[in-house]
Parts: sequence; structure tokens; C-alpha cells
Amino acid sequence: MNSPVVVVPKALRTRRPAAATMRALLLDEYGGPEVLRIGQRPLPEPGPGDLRVRVVSAGLQPVDAAVRRGCFAHGGAFASTLPLTPGNEFSGVADRVGTGIGHFRVGEAVLGWTLLNACAEYVVVPAEQVLHKPSILPWDEAAALSASGQTAHTALQALDLKRGETLLVHGAAGGVGTMAVQLARARGLRVIGTASARNHDYLRVLGAEPVEYGAGLLERLRNMAPQGIDAALDAAGGQALYVSLEAVRLRRRIVTLVEFIKAELFGVQAIRSQQSAARLAELLQLQARGQLRVHVSGRYPLEDAAAAHREIEDGHVRGKLVLRVGSEP
Repeated sequence: MNSPVVVVPKALRTRRPAAATMRALLLDEYGGPEVLRIGQRPLPEPGPGDLRVRVVSAGLQPVDAAVRRGCFAHGGAFASTLPLTPGNEFSGVADRVGTGIGHFRVGEAVLGWTLLNACAEYVVVPAEQVLHKPSILPWDEAAALSASGQTAHTALQALDLKRGETLLVHGAAGGVGTMAVQLARARGLRVIGTASARNHDYLRVLGAEPVEYGAGLLERLRNMAPQGIDAALDAAGGQALYVSLEAVRLRRRIVTLVEFIKAELFGVQAIRSQQSAARLAELLQLQARGQLRVHVSGRYPLEDAAAAHREIEDGHVRGKLVLRVGSEP
């Protein structure tokens, strides 16, 4: 007897296995925090020399809000086409190791940086942008260390300060400011930090001498440092750069992280973070010695990314915010 003929419907004959996907924070259009949404993106695969990381936490900073608003839509460090996934620093677990990598194993705790894509369940990055996470460093703090820490380190390196000199840090209670104060104190510098009155006790704990920003700032600075201020780091913008021009004798000893057009006009240094594994490793060593503290003032689930962005744009974040993306192992 002949076997019965089974007719397979055409739809089933042509169906392919569904591509693996992951949850990610998505930006389909530029605008306010409300344009952020959670969606699906293809699960990225690591190439040779790459590491895929299952993200536990992603650090947040003002540049994330700038990306969302479209400040890099026509070029710049974070230029990308829509849709995109924001986020440039993370902590997580090595999930898949590309060929040619011998110093990472699947399941190891790591932290690192990337150009976008960190606010997702998985991120693929070159292995040289990832370090092993010390077991004593909590996941959220590990996620918030890389971007602000390396930016502050880059700025201080550019200023080439000597022990005993006085550094003025504008926006000292923010993410970069918090790092800059501690790095400067570790180098034996006197640090004066501008902040709102509610953050003055916080700055004292970090080792800075606080001063309130706003009208009369220059006079207050001259009273605090009658012998003069040797250098200034502007992490705030606006009035901060003009005050620095009056307070610091040599313009090459002024660094701004925000006023790039005015920097060229006035002949001061405009700095962008120069990131490297060696720089991040030095920050981790300082953290291990108790000389560098990562302050995370707010933790949001991935679904509340819009609320986190609103807090960033409020301009009063103490230290850093993080998005909790996945569970701890």
C-alpha cells in the first residue's frame, strides 16, 4: 500500500525560524523624554575580538539626553541613524566571547563602555573596552564609573596640575564633578567646588571646599582664594566659563566639557573623554584603595527611562543615575 501523501501548506513551507531578539530602549524620533520606548531589537552577535555582555545596569549622564534631543543628528561623537538605542556605559556578565579573546570567560562579571546601545539586554563591544568587575564594586556603581570617571581623568590630565595647586570645579556635585573632585584630592590638590547649597555637605565629604554658584560667585571665589586659582574645570557651562576667565590667570589652564564654541573663541581647552582600558583600570585601582567613590543617587528600571531622563534634565542630579536592565547573577 502506498503511503498517504501529506501536503504541507505553502505558508509553513516558506516559514523561517524567528530571529533572536532582545528588549532594548528605543529612540525612533528625536524629542522629549516621552519619545523613549521599550521594544525589540535583533540579538547582536560578537565578531572576532568582540565580547557580548548581558547587561545588568547602564549608567546615565547628560549626553544621553542630548542624543535623545537630536543634538548629534547631523554629526558629532554620538552621530547615528534612527532608530537607535542610547547608553554608553554598563556593567554585566560576559555572555559570548568572540574568537581571538583569551582573557574573558562566559559568566565573568565585567564593566565597560560603548558608543550607544548600552540600554539593552545585551551589548556587543570590542574586548579592549571591557574590564573585569571587582567583586567588591556593586553592579550599579560599576555601570556608572566609566563615562564620568574617564572624562574627569582626561580633563585633569590636560590641566597637568601639581600637588598643592588650587583647582576650581564647576558643577562639582554632578557625575563628572564628583569624579574630578576625588581625583584631584588624590593628587594632593586643593579643590573648590561650585554647587547649590543643598550639595555643600556632600562636597565636603568628597574633600572639596563648597561655594554656591550664581550672582557674586567671582567675589566669593576671591575671598576663598586670595592668592588666586591655578586652574578650572567647567562641567556646568553658562556663567561658569566667564567666571573661570576672570579667576584663572592662564587660559590654557581652563578646561570646559560643554562650551566648545566659546572655548575656541576664548582660547581655553575643550575636552572630550579619551577612553582606554588603561585609564579605566587606573580608576578601578583608586576605587579599590578607597580614593574614588561612585555615588549613584537614583536607580530606575528600564521601563522608567523617560522619568530618569527628566531627572537628568532637571539639572540637579547628585552623582549619577542608572537604569536597571537585567538581574544580577
